[in-house]
Amino acid sequence: MTASHDNMNIFDRSLLRRRRDRAASGIGEHAFLYEEVAARLADRLLDVNRNFPLALDLGCHGGSMTDAMQATSRAPATILQADLSPRMAAAAAARTGQPAFAADEEFLPVAEGSLDLITSCLSLHWVNDLPGALLQIRKSLKADGFFLGALLGGDTLFELRRCLQDAEAELHGALSPRLSPLTDVRDAGGLLQRAGFALPVVDSDTIEVTYENAFRLMADLRGMGETNAVVERRKANPGKQLFLRAAELYQQRFAEPDGRLLATFQVLYLSGWSPHESQQQPLRRGSASQRLADALSTEEQPLKH
Repeated sequence: MTASHDNMNIFDRSLLRRRRDRAASGIGEHAFLYEEVAARLADRLLDVNRNFPLALDLGCHGGSMTDAMQATSRAPATILQADLSPRMAAAAAARTGQPAFAADEEFLPVAEGSLDLITSCLSLHWVNDLPGALLQIRKSLKADGFFLGALLGGDTLFELRRCLQDAEAELHGALSPRLSPLTDVRDAGGLLQRAGFALPVVDSDTIEVTYENAFRLMADLRGMGETNAVVERRKANPGKQLFLRAAELYQQRFAEPDGRLLATFQVLYLSGWSPHESQQQPLRRGSASQRLADALSTEEQPLKH
C-alpha cells in the first residue's frame, strides 16, 4: 500500500532520483518492460474516440510512452515529458524530440485545468502519496480531460521477493524490506474515485519474462533504476552470501524446463476522466423505468417481515 505524507514516507525519493540519474545513460538496454507497457497503453488510448492536443507524459523515463503515442494515428500535437530525474528527462527529449523537464509527481508544477491528457507509464508505484498525486493529476486536466496510467501491482516479482525473504531469514534470522510495497488492484479504483475522477476503470495484466539467472534479473532492475528505495531498508551491506543464496533458491523453485527463471510483473492499468457535465451520469435511486423482474422474466416477490 502507499502512504500519505501526513503519515510517513515509505520511499526515499532523493535516492530514487539518483538511481534514475545513473540509469539514464544506459536505459535503452534495459527498457523492455517500459517499452512493452507503453505499447499497451498506446493501444488503449486508440480505443478512446478523442483527440488530445496537449498531453503530459508523467514519469517519462527514457521516452518510451511518448514514442509509443507518436507512432499512433492519434498522437497528441504536443507531448510534454516530465521525470523525477533530470537525466532521464534529457534522454527522453533526445529520443522523442518533444520538450521535457524534471518534476516530482508528488509536487506537480502544472497549472490547473491546462492539459487534455496525462499518461504515466510505470512510475507512480514510487510515489509516497498516491492519492495526492492522482488528485494533482485530475486538477491539472481540463474538464473532460483524460488520465491513463500504468503502475506495478502487488504480485510483481513475487518469486524474487520470496527467495530474498527466505534467504535473509535463513542467514540472518530477520527480515528487512528489500523490494518496494506495491498497490493492490482492489484499492486502485477507490484511489481514482477518491481523487475525483469520473468513470474510473482499473484492470490488471501479467507480463512474464524469463532470465538466464537471478543476477541477470537484478541487473535489469538496476538498469531501469527500479531497485530498492524503501526508507526502512537495511543500510548495511548484506554481503554476497545473501544474494547467492537467494539466487540458489530462485533456481530451485522457479526454473522452467529449459532452466531459465520465470519473473512475473503485474501491471495495473488506471484510467479516468476529469468531470464534465456531458459525461454519462448514474441514474437517481428509484428512477428506473423498467422492473428487474420483467427483465429476468420472473415474478416479483414481496419481502416478508
